[in-house]
Amino acid sequence: MTKLLVKGKQRLSGEVTIGGAKNSTVALIPAAILADTKVKFDSVPDILDVRNLMLILEEMNVSSHFDNGVLEVDPTQIAKTPLPGGAIQSLRASYYFMGALLGKFGEAVVGFPGGDNIGPRPIDQHIKGFEALGAHVEEKDNAVYITTGPDGLRGATIFFDLVSVGATINVMLAAVRAKGTTIIENAAKEPEIVDLATFLNNMGAHIRGAGTGIIRIEGVSTLKSHNTHTIIPDRIEAGTYLSLAAANGEGVLVKNVITEHLEPFIAKLIEIGVDLDIREDSIYVPKSHNLKPVTVTTSPFPGFATDLQQPITPLLLQAQGNSMIIDTLYPERIKHIPEMQKMGAQITTQDGIIKITGPTTDLTGAVVEAGEIRAGVSLLGLALMADGMTVIEQADNILRGYERLIEKFAGLSVTLEIED
Repeated sequence: MTKLLVKGKQRLSGEVTIGGAKNSTVALIPAAILADTKVKFDSVPDILDVRNLMLILEEMNVSSHFDNGVLEVDPTQIAKTPLPGGAIQSLRASYYFMGALLGKFGEAVVGFPGGDNIGPRPIDQHIKGFEALGAHVEEKDNAVYITTGPDGLRGATIFFDLVSVGATINVMLAAVRAKGTTIIENAAKEPEIVDLATFLNNMGAHIRGAGTGIIRIEGVSTLKSHNTHTIIPDRIEAGTYLSLAAANGEGVLVKNVITEHLEPFIAKLIEIGVDLDIREDSIYVPKSHNLKPVTVTTSPFPGFATDLQQPITPLLLQAQGNSMIIDTLYPERIKHIPEMQKMGAQITTQDGIIKITGPTTDLTGAVVEAGEIRAGVSLLGLALMADGMTVIEQADNILRGYERLIEKFAGLSVTLEIED
């Protein structure tokens, strides 16, 4: 078990460069198997999820090589292999192999995915989409079995009952090689979906409307990669560093940011009283003073991202008064709360509302547990402000979503230590 040792009373100063988006990467790697050629990605984050996806590729006889942010994937010798367990169970986004394998072979056997336990995340909308395309879906033996008839997948109009990033991506992956036209209505609009559509279109797919509520896909028979695809910057990593810099910084420059992807978050920081200097592709965060409490309500893009409700918590604990967080997407995303209470934070949850009282000035180090990615990084932010040493157990969860953590915090004048 990996532990992260955090010495308290360390303030952030310096600069940090944001890497490629985790939530794009975990969709793009499964999408690569749809190609009939080798595929190359740039700006790939060096995180555990990437390594686990490479292990899954290996099970299908798909070779891959990752070095210095460049990932090469060769699906030309892919084997039609069931994926019942193993690395599948280590990350939620492995379910994208359902759509990718269905598009590639017209069938798939994929184990139920793992990943962060942040409450129910059913795949009923994914299944609805696959069935609309003409697939038969059966759940048995802790796996999903998807098959098609002799006619294969055929385009259809699909209206999602709720906005789902995962279902939107999975249906895109299946429909891109289906016969005819697929229309996805009530589609998710996240930047990562636009990034996936850009990658597929550059290989010859016909996808229009990505980033809007209606996506139209004309199926094609082949996809061929001709250029390296550069993954968009990670808006969640950027928001995390912006929040920690505002809470506990002496002046931090966050580089490689697409500010349009962070507009609701930036607006909330300004509402709190953070005097941001927003530049073309970077944001400077000065030392903060006189922070005000706010209410944060998460919602699908372009709203406030659920993945940022925990990273903003250390900042809200420095505001003068009572703040609230209402996570409309994952109300059970509260694993950080009992751990923060161990450190002296005034934070509680009741009836789906997280209540935070600040400013907290008497935090003390403790042994805490990173129950999932965003909970873990929020504990890291709090530990830097506490007295003494904090030991974050299960720190593997943080490393699943944040690349080169030790190196990046060193650039911010912060010393962290990982202990295996």
